[in-house]
Amino acid sequence: MGNTKHTKEQIRERIQQKKLLFDGAFGTYYGGKYDTKQLPELANLEAPERVKEIHTEYLEAGAQILRTNTFAANSFCMDMSKEQIEETLRSGVRLAREAMVAWRERTGETKEVYIAGDIGQIPCDAPAQKDTLCREYEEICRIFLEEGVDFFVFETFSEMEELLPAIKMIGEQAFITVQFSVNQFGYSNAGLSARKLLQRAGAIKEIDAVGFNCGVGPSHMYRILQTLYKPADKFLTALPNAGYPQMVTGRMIFTGDNREYFVDRMQQMIALGVDMAGGCCGTTPEYISDLAGKLDFTQYPQTQEKAEPEKKQAGTEDHSFYHIKEAEGGKKLIAVELAPPAGIDDEKLMDAAHLLQRSGVDVLTFPDSPSGRTRADSILMAEKVARETGMCVMPHICCRDKNAIAMRSQLLGAYINGIHNFLVITGDPIPSMVRTTVKSVFNFDSVGLMQILADMNEEQFAQAPVSYGGAINQGRRNLEVEIGRVKKKMAAGATFFLTQPISTKESADRVRRIKEETGARILCGIMPFVSLKNATFMKNEMAGIDVTDEVLARYRADMTREEGEQAGVQLAKEVIDMTEDFADGYYFSFPFNRVTMLEKILH
Repeated sequence: MGNTKHTKEQIRERIQQKKLLFDGAFGTYYGGKYDTKQLPELANLEAPERVKEIHTEYLEAGAQILRTNTFAANSFCMDMSKEQIEETLRSGVRLAREAMVAWRERTGETKEVYIAGDIGQIPCDAPAQKDTLCREYEEICRIFLEEGVDFFVFETFSEMEELLPAIKMIGEQAFITVQFSVNQFGYSNAGLSARKLLQRAGAIKEIDAVGFNCGVGPSHMYRILQTLYKPADKFLTALPNAGYPQMVTGRMIFTGDNREYFVDRMQQMIALGVDMAGGCCGTTPEYISDLAGKLDFTQYPQTQEKAEPEKKQAGTEDHSFYHIKEAEGGKKLIAVELAPPAGIDDEKLMDAAHLLQRSGVDVLTFPDSPSGRTRADSILMAEKVARETGMCVMPHICCRDKNAIAMRSQLLGAYINGIHNFLVITGDPIPSMVRTTVKSVFNFDSVGLMQILADMNEEQFAQAPVSYGGAINQGRRNLEVEIGRVKKKMAAGATFFLTQPISTKESADRVRRIKEETGARILCGIMPFVSLKNATFMKNEMAGIDVTDEVLARYRADMTREEGEQAGVQLAKEVIDMTEDFADGYYFSFPFNRVTMLEKILH
């Protein structure tokens, strides 16, 4: 029967015998065919005959896998009720199946056709909404399972963390394909390389096929696939765009007819070991018809596939700011933060850097526009200080202001200029008063950026990997959550941590607990307040800095500058005493860059 569901094992056996052909684009073809900018998924309810007509055209062209018209059927893309979105998803499956049954009855065709529930990446830049995304993917997959799809096609993804719960839920109930979208240089919008994406998907046992779609045309996809190796026990998919579009009256238009060129490049991809081919944006039933008529779908013995070689061990050159101290017997590490100026006058910062040059400080750190208020760029400031003083520097990199492409570009530039240590933080949000004119980016959080750095250490920086660490917020109400975050950062390659300023025994005890639970290398934060006004400001204006009444009581409004600094020195010494048993070092942040206090504290 036309609507009999195929099992995962049946589909795997079928692909091992002969390669399969996907359909082509639905969205761009729908928009051009019916001259509309309307979201194609709306047609599932408003114009179902149009949907069935397109599916039928692809079947007549030779497609063996029909993707449902549900790419953007989710609550983030469609202004609909939950019930309407569910009906859009169910209709998408039903219309594809009805088109297949009607086509078979009309033509007498008996070849196998597979219905694939199509799921696109849900557009969401807020890390805080990851749990919501996970639940939505699971709900979409639950509906598709109830409708009895043969395939699950997750397409145009830049990463896959939010998909994992849904993939685990599907398990062995259906065949699962995950397809990523990368640019001409082989990197996704999340900053991950094509190699890393295949590697991660290949490690998930529930996934049956991995590959790429959208993003690039056939020539670039072929070049990318040339550099990669098929993950063991996985099938490989390739669904490039027809080429590169132009924007005409607000709509993406693919001009020209390059079918011959497209088919030629697809033949080359098939020869590389692609098991399932097809088309994405700009392709039409004519493209699929030409592919069906000209591609060699013979499935050659799997023994001819090349296995990815083991990665060479990264170079032994160690740029990390802590490796010298460790060689000296594990002395306490000392980091000092210098805040870049809010304007162009960097004289005070440079004076402070030169004062610290002979102080035994291991690294100078530079915050990245803390509190979302503009300061000089942390990397450029660090580069100047390193050039003029020869000291080891470590800029903070926050995830608030740049997307993954800009982050990678910035990190490459920093590396070229000799900066190999970074503190990776999510970053403070932009102040509410300017949010209407300035928007945060937040494509990912600190863990996501660390994963990008881990990828770059294997790719661009393999001969001398960079060192990066993260922040610890020991004041978080639920300490277990913070411990979990530290473990995630360590798994993403973080080799050290800097804490929020410690000023009380309770705060020190919480950091000690994190150390015991994770074994992380921790530099305890110390902020020696220099006046009552300074301490009060930090208590009331700076998130994450815990200033208790006991600390405030150390200061008087009529203190001289010397008395205020001495109170700060005493506070710092007490913090050192209460953390000395577990701290790997100390991270000093001096108000107003008053670094002359450091010598009094340490000696």
